[in-house]
Amino acid sequence: MFVHGLQFLLRGGPVMWPLLACAILSLTVIIERAGALRRALAGADLLIVRVMEQMHDGRDDEALELARSHHSPVGRVLAHAITRRHRDVAAIERSLEVLAQEETPKVTQRLGILDTVITVSPLLGLLGTVTGMIKAFHVVGDPSSLNGPSMITGGVGEALIATATGLAIAIVTLVGYNALGEQARAVVRAMERGATQAVELIANRQSKETEYEDVTA
Repeated sequence: MFVHGLQFLLRGGPVMWPLLACAILSLTVIIERAGALRRALAGADLLIVRVMEQMHDGRDDEALELARSHHSPVGRVLAHAITRRHRDVAAIERSLEVLAQEETPKVTQRLGILDTVITVSPLLGLLGTVTGMIKAFHVVGDPSSLNGPSMITGGVGEALIATATGLAIAIVTLVGYNALGEQARAVVRAMERGATQAVELIANRQSKETEYEDVTA
């Protein structure tokens, strides 16, 4: 069945090969990014809660070890904040902003490939439509052709197969692109949430330490 389906699609003409490459590339990126983003989100909220609890109890070393063991953007943000907990709050925030600028492109990487496939696939389908119709009209204009009707329908069929395939690839890729984009935004929001909570906790701790030093002075 697969072979027959492939043979049917290849009737769409030479443009079907780049369309097939687009389909394979799109599917590969969607599968890879879906797995990576799912791992990045897995347990992110629980990690933030546990790290904040440990920091609140003064167990900074345990919190740092837990954050580093998560191997995710959220874990790296939390670990970054913990290792800089003795610095000024403004310096910590600037450092976290730099880290976020480094981590965000990693979260959204290769999504641009899907955007390109969404744009290119219908255009390739349209190219197949044009070439197929050119063949069909060429037959119409050739009075010496003995197989005119079959060649005309073959050209039209090639045009329709290419168009349908290009649109199908673009539609499926668009759905995957939007779903992955939402997951990527969820990871970024988790990073921001973790960074905000860590900075607030560190700021409160530094404020209490300053008040205690003023009282004991």
